[in-house]
Amino acid sequence: MAKAKSAYVCADCGATALQWFGSCPSCGAAGTLIETITERTGTRRQGTAADAVALHQVETRELERLSTGIGELDRVLGGGLVTGQVVLIGGDPGIGKSTLLLQALSSLGTASKTLYISGEESAEQVATRAKRLALDTRGVHLIAEIQLERIAAAMDAQKPQVAVVDSIQTLWSEALQSAPGSVAQVRECAAQLARHAKRSGSALFIIGHVTKEGAIAGPRVLEHIVDTVLYFEGDPNSAFRLVRAVKNRFGAVNELGVFAMTDKGLRAVANPSALFLSHHEKNVAGSCVLATLEGTRPLLVEIQALVDSAHTPNPRRLSVGLEQNRLAMLLAVLNRHAGIATYEQDVFVNAVGGVRIGEPAADLAVTLAIVSSLTDKPIAAKAVVFGEIGLAGEVRPAPRGQDRLKEAAKLGFEKAIVPKANQPKGKMVGLEVIAVERVDQAVAVLRNL
Repeated sequence: MAKAKSAYVCADCGATALQWFGSCPSCGAAGTLIETITERTGTRRQGTAADAVALHQVETRELERLSTGIGELDRVLGGGLVTGQVVLIGGDPGIGKSTLLLQALSSLGTASKTLYISGEESAEQVATRAKRLALDTRGVHLIAEIQLERIAAAMDAQKPQVAVVDSIQTLWSEALQSAPGSVAQVRECAAQLARHAKRSGSALFIIGHVTKEGAIAGPRVLEHIVDTVLYFEGDPNSAFRLVRAVKNRFGAVNELGVFAMTDKGLRAVANPSALFLSHHEKNVAGSCVLATLEGTRPLLVEIQALVDSAHTPNPRRLSVGLEQNRLAMLLAVLNRHAGIATYEQDVFVNAVGGVRIGEPAADLAVTLAIVSSLTDKPIAAKAVVFGEIGLAGEVRPAPRGQDRLKEAAKLGFEKAIVPKANQPKGKMVGLEVIAVERVDQAVAVLRNL
């Protein structure tokens, strides 16, 4: 079969060049020429019309899930792997991507045929790591290869149920002249692997490098090609790792899996809420427990605030794990509708445990932590808080409030400050629910706790 020809297409104007230039010969834009495969020349035939079918007549079947043997990874995937599913997993170097997937293949290898494709390490290096982790790899097959065509042939020969490619940035296709890791190579290799997985029915994990900004390196189309995108989060210097789903065609997004790094690899954490709660010997000002949601899982996270006198003309507002702009908005609402000004104080807010919280239901907990630190009045140790705050000072309801309250009651919390719309109809055993409608009411409740 003749080798496909490549050309260079400008990402701005779409002009085509037969060789690479520093700037587009057509529009003059610099660095916009990207290598791509051109269509094969030949007689173009008229295609036949595709058959359309009424959507309600399409037969559906329940998805059959294949468990990876790691409960937290199954949770993030939506219950396990699906036939032909392509999963892209990214994270910082050394955070544990290869370790987690090698553990998964070891668990799957006892009942399923698996294949580990290593483009970064030699076969001996992978075997050494597996031995160090004390993994049973008798059912795991391994190839150390970076050429796409050879990898596809090996997958056709092995016919694995689950395969891992480590990593997509190391692969190259002979159809393109650019180096491994380039935009064209990453896009073409990912597309070819995804098509192979769909055709053969193999579940495929693709490991991707990330940029210094934390996004997966390569073209954005890479995340559109795959079915599921997972991100590894956490400080490499910390023992805890978080795996978050940001896209999943076969399950819920924003699901969170929690792991602890040990000398025997990554271990699933049974009670993640315990990671994000500090254990103080006595109540301290500026600490508030938030009941948040990560996908379908309720979590209790400690929010800490520190308010101190500013020693510069421009007071600092710093948040770690929470949205910076939302902090400024909450301080303005607190001043306008509760009469508490912080324009002469530095305000620092932190979510304990390195977790990132993006939902607005954290507003009330952040606000009460700030008031607690400013007034030096601790919040009750067994109190939990959640609720969104609007610009008019109203406290808005949070989704799935009952699940949040049940999680708090299960962990022994005794009081909950919640939006009035989230107040349960009946009493909850062991949990006193205090409903508020406005931010000034919540501040008054804090003073009376």
